[in-house]
Amino acid sequence: MTLKINNKDARRLWIDAQGLSSAPTGPLDALDIIKKLGFVQLDTIRTVSRAHHHILWSRNQNYREPMLWKLLREDRSVFEHFTHDASVLPTDIYPVWRRQFERMGQKLRKRTSHKDKSLLAHVTARITGEGPLSTHAFDTVRTGKREMWGRPPHKLALDYLWLTGRLCTSHRENFKKFYDLPERVIPADLRSRAMSDKAQHDWLCREALSRLVFATPAEIGRFWGTASAGEVGEWVGAQGKNVQSVEVECADGRWTKALAQANIEHRLHITRPPTSRLRILSPFDPLIRDRARLLRLFGLEYKIEIFVPAAKRKWGYYVYPILENSRFVGRIEVRADRKEGELHILQFWPEPGVVWTTNRANKLAAELKRLSRLVGAAQVVWCCAQ
Repeated sequence: MTLKINNKDARRLWIDAQGLSSAPTGPLDALDIIKKLGFVQLDTIRTVSRAHHHILWSRNQNYREPMLWKLLREDRSVFEHFTHDASVLPTDIYPVWRRQFERMGQKLRKRTSHKDKSLLAHVTARITGEGPLSTHAFDTVRTGKREMWGRPPHKLALDYLWLTGRLCTSHRENFKKFYDLPERVIPADLRSRAMSDKAQHDWLCREALSRLVFATPAEIGRFWGTASAGEVGEWVGAQGKNVQSVEVECADGRWTKALAQANIEHRLHITRPPTSRLRILSPFDPLIRDRARLLRLFGLEYKIEIFVPAAKRKWGYYVYPILENSRFVGRIEVRADRKEGELHILQFWPEPGVVWTTNRANKLAAELKRLSRLVGAAQVVWCCAQ
């Protein structure tokens, strides 16, 4: 008989798998958080704190922004590459990431001309001789029609070399990326460790499903961004009793089919309910990053509106969902004024049907105070009605 997971239990499992069940306190191990999540997405926007910092802080509020860059530059325990977007990943998974380098290479080599190859060789030679360089060390100029996401030739060359694994991110300075050779960034034992493509694919699918708890083949493929739906389907077909079919109840009462690992009933038994602490989450938090999954499980329709003209926005430029227990109870637009040492609350909305009690208001005030400490703000300033 197919195991049926009701909506309450599905939320409990998903929140726990994303490291948000317990209060974000206690001893901090930022690398362990990244390993459990699989990766942490990088993003440039800093209305309060950039997404990668906010994601780690949400899981342990002793985290501070320089800690991630130490893992990258000094410890070499994380590396940067592309999942569904630019991300930091644990360096110890580097051997299984060759599959992604090869997939990126297959896509990009078709668009690379002989002229491009000359520039690739020039860029590589400079970094080999001079050490880590950023895009600002090169001065080629973009030509032709100007487009929003256009790149000058040297930036395209750096992207190609980085995406195909021929260069690595050495470190970042004020979020500016510096590129270097893999042999000067990735430990030798990880670079030399051989794994077949099949073994890499198996590991990536298995670990994706473990972190997702329950998922469709498409969701498994999208998790790391390293496999097509067809490849995942073949992997599922070869798993036998290691993977089982389940049905998951949606927030609206519908039931959908999914896959889970063989230990799913054990996970149901041992997973505890989430903390009642109120959490302000980054728009790129892994709990909510898949908007379709978010809508199915929580009934929350959420869209980030940074590319929506101001007059057409329903909410605001950069709005944070507010989680309490296993329910989203509100949204808030917050901006840090680091120069003045203030955290500004621009807009706030309780979710429909949520009664905003004094207790909830106090919990939100406490969370805003904690968030202000992340960015060094001494004061929380409400610029709208509370």
